[in-house]
Amino acid sequence: MNFKFTVESILDVTGGTLVYGDPNTVCENFCKNTKEIVKDDVYIGIKGEKFDGSKFFQEAFENGAEGAIINKVDGLDLKHIEGKFLIQVDDTIDAIGKLAQYKREQYNIPVIAVTGSVGKTSTKDIIYSVVAQKYKTLKTQGNMNNHIGLPMTILGLKDHEALVVEMGMNHFGEISKLTNIAKPTIAVITNVGTAHIGNLGSRENILKAKLEILEGLSKDGHLVINNDNDLLNKWQTENKEYNVVTFGIENDSKYVAKDIEYTENGSTYKLIKEGKEIDKISVPVGGEAFVYNSLAGISVGELLDIPIQKIKQGIEKFELSKMRLDVEKTEQGYTIINDCYNANYDSMKSAIEFLKNIEGKRKIAVLGDMLELGEFSEKLHEDVGKVVAQNNINILITVGKEATKIAETAKENGVEHVYSFDNNKDAIEKVKKILAVDDVALIKASNSMNFKEIVSALL
Repeated sequence: MNFKFTVESILDVTGGTLVYGDPNTVCENFCKNTKEIVKDDVYIGIKGEKFDGSKFFQEAFENGAEGAIINKVDGLDLKHIEGKFLIQVDDTIDAIGKLAQYKREQYNIPVIAVTGSVGKTSTKDIIYSVVAQKYKTLKTQGNMNNHIGLPMTILGLKDHEALVVEMGMNHFGEISKLTNIAKPTIAVITNVGTAHIGNLGSRENILKAKLEILEGLSKDGHLVINNDNDLLNKWQTENKEYNVVTFGIENDSKYVAKDIEYTENGSTYKLIKEGKEIDKISVPVGGEAFVYNSLAGISVGELLDIPIQKIKQGIEKFELSKMRLDVEKTEQGYTIINDCYNANYDSMKSAIEFLKNIEGKRKIAVLGDMLELGEFSEKLHEDVGKVVAQNNINILITVGKEATKIAETAKENGVEHVYSFDNNKDAIEKVKKILAVDDVALIKASNSMNFKEIVSALL
């Protein structure tokens, strides 16, 4: 099916007011950026921290939009424009949530929702690649996993046969809202780590926040979890009322990876299902984290009755989203691993282990502050320093006040070549002096550290 709204149905769902226009107008595509408007799009004016998109509906019309949904803003020129429609609502963010929920209800299709402390986006990408081998599938683009990104993804449904969405959170209640919009038939929790622990206070609270995903899960739906994660393992042994599918490497699970072999270009392993070897799996990206991601993809694929050969094809074809372990070989002969989208302890650990497994003369880690860790910040930065040492990283460069703890702990644990800087500019100068042919450098920090600047300077 390809469900379309009418202006009248938008009004019914949102409780909005038609300022002008034909209520019978049919609407298919929605856009929140005036610069990305395509002819006949419906523009949605989102209020951000620094601007109110509602003020730019005229620009959207000039760029080809056939209609606009905006907040009630004083002083706007609302004069009638022939052939266009204008709707005012109390809150455009609330409105797109309601529209997305309504649209989701029109589709009787598999909806897979992915959350977790780390690996959400890459797991979503690999699940998408698997599901797309059988179904015409829509997925969350990049990390559009919040109260705006998820509804906008759902509003993009057309003749799709499956949907894969990512759900992020910083506080209690956020995933609850998202899952009640998306109504997943399969929920996936990759792990429970320390991301946003400063906001939530403990890993147990993070688990509680992630488990909000169950609120929207269909009654006959399945929860897919990483059974090697200590908190998820404990939770599933104590909660038997849900249809839980487990995967892991260490613990007894429905799907287990055995005899894992890591190479520069990925990994291979024997897939054990309920104690029996069923196939050999090849993963095109190296590191343990992507073994787990592939097991999540297999779990979902089998729930959707996708043949194992198709599942294998999906895993082998999967591609990472940008700025997530992007491996780029330069003209100068060294390799940059761009993983600067964001950082927490768990993703730092995975990235450093990934660096260790990449073939190269020297392994260089350029690491910055991890944010939103509150009172746990010092310890978790120290723990990253230990991980650097344990993985025999040759050179460590840190940027930022918090990251000095990474440097100090790494030095205490035997890393000889350690350098710390207050800013990206000085770090760039140092890295450029150090980098040589066949070196491999990992660039990683929280997004607001702007490590894209470092990557750009080195490529």
